[in-house]
Amino acid sequence: MSEALHIVCATCHAVNRIPAARMGDGPRCGACKHPLFYGQPIDLTQAEFVRHIERNDVPVLVDFWAPWCGPCQSMAPQFVQAAAQLEPMFRLAKVDTESEQALAARYVIRSIPTLVLFQGGREIARQPGAMTAADIVRWARSQV
Repeated sequence: MSEALHIVCATCHAVNRIPAARMGDGPRCGACKHPLFYGQPIDLTQAEFVRHIERNDVPVLVDFWAPWCGPCQSMAPQFVQAAAQLEPMFRLAKVDTESEQALAARYVIRSIPTLVLFQGGREIARQPGAMTAADIVRWARSQV
């Protein structure tokens, strides 16, 4: 029997059990039937954040950003490219620090963009500043 991973759906936020060997097969949510991974970052609100950080068995890489931030805007397409390369072994997500100020305060986000990598419900690494897709992928893989 292969190991099963818990993966939170990007669409309905239901927790799914997926055999590790099937992660590359385009798994779908058992509740809403949407793909569990889109090759793009998902936007998280405070209501969804804890569920994704604590219940996903894959590392979750979060981009804390703001709409008015120039470096955040320039990194956004790079983060999308990184998602296409890192999923399904990572979940990539974005948190708008303007609309989710409590999350930004909770994680002491002092500059944006800031990437925070979570695994097993806790922060394991942090990297402030804009990065290229290749640098994001290299950094994320080197942390786990």
